[in-house]
Amino acid sequence: MATPLTGSQLLAALRAEGLVLNEVGDWRRHNRNTKGAWGPVNGVVIHHTATEGTDASVNLCYDGRPDLPGPLCHGVIDKAGEVHLVGNGRANHAGLGDRFVLQAVIEEEELPKDHLADTDGNRHFYGFECINLGDGQDPWPEAQLLAVEKAAAALCRAHGWGERSVIGHLEWQPGKIDPHGFTMDALRARIRSRLAKAPEGPAPSKGAEPSEGPAAPKGSAAPTGADGADGAGVTGGTGSGVGDGAGGGGGPSAVPPMPQHPPYEPFPGGEFFRSGSGGPVIAAMAERLIAEGCDHYRHGPAPDWNEAHRKSYASWQRKLGFHGKDADGVPGRVTWDRLRVPNARSRPPG
Repeated sequence: MATPLTGSQLLAALRAEGLVLNEVGDWRRHNRNTKGAWGPVNGVVIHHTATEGTDASVNLCYDGRPDLPGPLCHGVIDKAGEVHLVGNGRANHAGLGDRFVLQAVIEEEELPKDHLADTDGNRHFYGFECINLGDGQDPWPEAQLLAVEKAAAALCRAHGWGERSVIGHLEWQPGKIDPHGFTMDALRARIRSRLAKAPEGPAPSKGAEPSEGPAAPKGSAAPTGADGADGAGVTGGTGSGVGDGAGGGGGPSAVPPMPQHPPYEPFPGGEFFRSGSGGPVIAAMAERLIAEGCDHYRHGPAPDWNEAHRKSYASWQRKLGFHGKDADGVPGRVTWDRLRVPNARSRPPG
């Protein structure tokens, strides 16, 4: 067992293993620590999301659902092998599992079959959600599998664990099938081989986009409600679990500081971008798209959301390397944070 890593320690461990990382929103303070204990930690649980699309999956894992507040894991691993950090602390991912499985993880022994649901896994495990439908047909690209291997190995290395500290959700909570499409024994063999060597060191820099960029800080307190539904994970959404939650001065004559606004517009949510929406946020977005060479505005950008905005944003998504449903022109948190739209409230007038 071990003391959980801080956000900086987690970031450093993952980078040292050669992973490409994206920091989402206020992930360092995004947790459910007020609803239950976080730590000691004993291992890593691997999941599949049962979703498709990077933006949609990352948003879901960051925000959660009405019946299962986020974060739903610590990191989301996409098809290209990039890791999107969405939480740091207690997360709604593992739920209630088998105490004998936990004991085997602690002792790094062969796992027994999971029959019980009597132990709080959200307290004891880091969790990674891997974007995959989990239907046995959706492929697992080698880049993604390599990232799963690296992420799990990074945490094992940081805590001095072996590969038997890494388990699948299906090995922890009765009734779960994730991850589906590869075997945990095969993954553990890869992790064992990686741990026998020195870490490969940080991945090449992504230039101007080393991370997802600033976003409006979300409070450390988790959304209220539905706390008794904790622990099902993204997959299936029907598992059982335990209640859970988020986890400058001056003398008397000092002039109070002026309110500060974040430099970039926080992601307003995908539902904001629909017919009838408009105003300074969309205008600022259009300016940034044009500056990035993603300009489908034949007569200049209108203040209201329209097809020209959608086509321009789709160009931005493709510029970042997204394709298919990930490049449909509807902003998501990942691509929005990378666009870095100036905050309309902090822009100089005129």
